[in-house]
Amino acid sequence: MRINFTTYDGRRSQETINSFSSHNNIIVLNGSQDEDRQSAERHPFRYARVLGIYHANIVYVGPGMVNYQPIRMEFLWVRWYEHSTKTGNGWESRKLDRIHFPSVYEDDAFGFVDPLDVLRSCHIIPAFAQGKLRQDGTGLSRPARDSSDWVTYHVNRCVYHPSG
Repeated sequence: MRINFTTYDGRRSQETINSFSSHNNIIVLNGSQDEDRQSAERHPFRYARVLGIYHANIVYVGPGMVNYQPIRMEFLWVRWYEHSTKTGNGWESRKLDRIHFPSVYEDDAFGFVDPLDVLRSCHIIPAFAQGKLRQDGTGLSRPARDSSDWVTYHVNRCVYHPSG
């Protein structure tokens, strides 16, 4: 899958996302911001690993239906990362954001993303000093490829700054 984006100097560029390569991590805007949380705690982005790139021909039946013609719908099957709050993250702490995978048993560990919502691919770096999550290399889900998970990961810094 190819993602078109604007570079930091205002030029157009394109990236390729492939679920079976090292170029399989994406960044999207965080739309699940709770009203109860302080704005300083909110993170503007969510990160995910793309597990599959799919399309389906669907027929919508419901309010506003026009006809029974199938429409092609493209979507990504992803495994979400969660932000680690164990240590200070962000620009103020001068540290890379730390993330980890939630357990595959959690309801929101996996999801679907519209390819149009992807901002761009991102570089996720394992925190090698923390070690692997499963030392024996056995995972719970072959499609999630969780047998090779690390305890935590670092998000390579993008040029986003919350103050402008």
